[in-house]
Amino acid sequence: MKTFIYMVRHGDSPKEGSERTRELTEKGYIDAQLITKRLTEEGVDAVISSPYKRSILTVQELANQIGQEVLVYEDLKERIFTRENIRIADKELLPIVEKSFSVPDFKLPGGESNVECQARAINILKEVLKTYQGKKVVIGTHGVVMTLLMGYYDRKFGLEFLLQTSKPDIYKMEYYGEELVEVKRLWESTI
Repeated sequence: MKTFIYMVRHGDSPKEGSERTRELTEKGYIDAQLITKRLTEEGVDAVISSPYKRSILTVQELANQIGQEVLVYEDLKERIFTRENIRIADKELLPIVEKSFSVPDFKLPGGESNVECQARAINILKEVLKTYQGKKVVIGTHGVVMTLLMGYYDRKFGLEFLLQTSKPDIYKMEYYGEELVEVKRLWESTI
């Protein structure tokens, strides 16, 4: 039985603010409307999200359109790079991310490694695949978490893939049971 998971990387968000509470920029809100329009056509059954506000806001209108609530899963939050809720500037973050993909157990004090982040997030994805077997489910997520989830099933989804994604982005993942059989990028066809 086929199950479809739509990984939706959140839209553009302000550089200031905490990791949990940053919302979307004006562009992020506009893109969220485009995501809603695109995914409404897919016949989505459920909408799940990271607990971070920017992820929830990216998929909220879609949930409203299909008459569902956004189901929030704590373990879908972005990888914790340092003490939780502290944002690292992009120019400082890139070398950390690069090292994390070459040394998966690498982590900063108070943070978690790619291995730890992937383990917590993959448990949720496996639960979703069982609970929503044969359905279409949107997951509002973050770049690193999305890459680690996809990379669990296919190693081609690594650092180079992450660096080529956009904010927002959409990947349609087709599963047969727990086996990933196809991945298709949907976002580029909407812009």
